[in-house]
Amino acid sequence: MKPTFINPKELGEPRGFNHGVLYPGGRILFLAGQNGGTGDFAAQFEHALRRIVAVIKEAGGKPEHLGVLNIFVTSKAEYGAARKQIGRAWKKLLGRHYPAMAMYEVKSLWEETAKVELEGIAVLPK
Repeated sequence: MKPTFINPKELGEPRGFNHGVLYPGGRILFLAGQNGGTGDFAAQFEHALRRIVAVIKEAGGKPEHLGVLNIFVTSKAEYGAARKQIGRAWKKLLGRHYPAMAMYEVKSLWEETAKVELEGIAVLPK
């Protein structure tokens, strides 16, 4: 089950995400927020992404079934400073698969030491 990526020309070419991801039929898996716990920003991002992928795999899916990912950060500046390390972790866990994404800067997260939390939706084959 391969997705079709929807990127209207009038929206400009996306980089590191897709404007829309269309999956033909399947089971929808809602992914709860997974935070990074402790460590620097890049380590927390990788930890949270590993947790997202673990839930998808436990449900019988693959990382490329991730259709949307919402990123919540306590500092856009820290995210920006860690982009290269985040990119390496992304490629290790998701390869070149880029779902529809949004990032939100928030005041705080539930876990006091968390700097990032990821949540999303995956579409798994029937």
